[in-house]
Amino acid sequence: MMQNGIREIHEFKESLRAEKRSKHTVKQYCHIVNNVLAHVGREPAQITRDDLAHYKAHLAIEKEYSKNSMYTTIKGIQAFFRFIGSDAAEDLVPPRRSERMPRYISEAEAHALIESAKEEKRDYAMLKVLAYTGLRVSELCALNVDDVDMHERVVSVKSGKGDKDRITILDDSTVTALRGYLASRAKLSGPLFVTKRGRISPISVQRIVKKCAKSAGIQKKVTPHVLRHTFATSLLRRGADIRIIQKLLGHSSIATTQIYTHVDDAMLKSVYEKAKPNY
Repeated sequence: MMQNGIREIHEFKESLRAEKRSKHTVKQYCHIVNNVLAHVGREPAQITRDDLAHYKAHLAIEKEYSKNSMYTTIKGIQAFFRFIGSDAAEDLVPPRRSERMPRYISEAEAHALIESAKEEKRDYAMLKVLAYTGLRVSELCALNVDDVDMHERVVSVKSGKGDKDRITILDDSTVTALRGYLASRAKLSGPLFVTKRGRISPISVQRIVKKCAKSAGIQKKVTPHVLRHTFATSLLRRGADIRIIQKLLGHSSIATTQIYTHVDDAMLKSVYEKAKPNY
């Protein structure tokens, strides 16, 4: 039996690419559309508002989707049906996404995590880059040797999330770690972080971070994204302007970055004690 909507999904995918949507969004939205078409079992043009209302209830009740998952799914469905000229998704209302506080570790824990990898030059350099630049794991894995300017201490992050290039900064200790790692490599071109099979993958990086966190005795769940949150929180705690943090993280909107202003109660109390009026 032929899958419903193959032509429409292909054209939708090409439209998203033409709009410069990220690879993740393109893949996610097409997966969402495949699921809804398979569930309803009809061609896209035959799907009604009632069909989509029932599908939304199915996701909420039977699949127990979270608010965030429901939000993304409905946005994907709306985008697809608008694209094919159907008003079937016009009555769908996405729930408000819950604003989860970013998980992060202390600076002492970050230090212990990095130090646990000191005997492995690649892993040590990789953890240094993650913890001192706040790169997304996908951005880290996409780096090439030529993207790193050791002399100027900058990294060119090409086509990160949302296809926006940016520059981020390296501190001296990270440059030293990178020099040590590259000195141990035979080939000084191509992907920056490699395995025996080639460019390192996000899954491999996640495994290394998890292993090093365990070696460091950290009880919390630590992922590359936790290190990104730790980087942002540490900058904020030390007085960095929120707009600078936005640029370093590659956030398109300052609203995304502002969530870090809510995460550190200790800093909030400290600033208050220094700045409170004396009546």
